[in-house]
Amino acid sequence: MSRPRVHESMKHASRGRFLDPKALARISNLKLMARTLVEGFINGLHRSPYLGRSLDFAEHRPYMPGDDIRKIDWRVFARTDRYYVKEFEAETNTDCTVLLDVSKSMDYGHRGISKFDYGRYLSACLAYFSHRQRDRVGLVTFDSAIVDFVPPSAKHLEIVLHTIERATCRGVGSLRPPLEHVAGTLRRRSIVIVISDFYEDPATVVDAVGLLRGKGNDVLALHILDDAEVNLPFDDGAEFEDLESGERMAVMPASVRSEYKEKVDAHITALRSKLTEGGVDYAFFNTSTPLDFALFTYLSNRQKATRVR
Repeated sequence: MSRPRVHESMKHASRGRFLDPKALARISNLKLMARTLVEGFINGLHRSPYLGRSLDFAEHRPYMPGDDIRKIDWRVFARTDRYYVKEFEAETNTDCTVLLDVSKSMDYGHRGISKFDYGRYLSACLAYFSHRQRDRVGLVTFDSAIVDFVPPSAKHLEIVLHTIERATCRGVGSLRPPLEHVAGTLRRRSIVIVISDFYEDPATVVDAVGLLRGKGNDVLALHILDDAEVNLPFDDGAEFEDLESGERMAVMPASVRSEYKEKVDAHITALRSKLTEGGVDYAFFNTSTPLDFALFTYLSNRQKATRVR
């Protein structure tokens, strides 16, 4: 998976180096880590990217003294010779729930941090980011069922971060049962962020995530893989073990690398295509990519896409 192209706005971001994911593991305080990353890349933007603030147009109303003149609709003024401002729907106070996969396959990490730790840092950053813009933040950890559940609340950031910090990888993963349960508990339209390695058939993933999207929620699917899972860089023959089932298989990497990479690329491509077609916002994360770079690029692109919508 190639690195995303650096956008022009990136030049206005922090001039320092982006943080290596392994360096994050040395920051023991999860809230400090999240604040450091989030505040760092936001400070470099001309305006903050966002997850929850809607840009859906609602109506015009007459201009009143004290209104922001930037909201004046000049096209309406040209037609009517009267000042009207644009009103937008629900610009804040959105429910944002992060769903973090804690199945055993997430525990893999080759020469770096594990997918699970990368996912924990990503979860913490997005929770902090949402709280910063006054959204109600919640968390679900899951394997084949719900492990931890923190309902969305404006006061739950500390509980969310504590739950992320004490989470551990455990059993076999299965997306549909926990996501079906979450979909049934959502009482209002929400932002739902699913963070997983998505080690299931793309059709199964789309079906499970679609349960959340089908209720009108704004769903983000964040796909995390270790670089070794993408490129199979090993040279010597070895016995590989499935972390969830314990099944072992003897493999000569050099003889299967080309076919393996094609299948991984096809899996990623299918997920991106099918989820996007279903109205889900998909992003791929390689754990070798600095997390603040990944967040900056992803949130900037999401902001641009939302403005277009």
